[in-house]
Amino acid sequence: MKKTALKLSALTLAAILTVGCANTAEIEATANRAAADAAAAASAAEAARAAADRASQAAASAQSTADQALSAATEAQACCEANRESMERMFQKTMSK
Repeated sequence: MKKTALKLSALTLAAILTVGCANTAEIEATANRAAADAAAAASAAEAARAAADRASQAAASAQSTADQALSAATEAQACCEANRESMERMFQKTMSK
């Protein structure tokens, strides 16, 4: 009876160790997948940051171009007003003669 109990205990221990190893392997595989997912997420975040940096630079360039266009338009408007006033004076001068 002692031998049978001892053999049964040894088989049970072997089965528990086998199941324990399988669980450890599953845990290790899950941890590896999680690490890979984390690395992929970090890579995606870095790519998003780089894209945001490029968008920010493009926006700054667009703002600079818009500022230059506004300045040119303001100068053109001032010139137009000056020409209009000059023509108006010439017309008034002509009409008064």
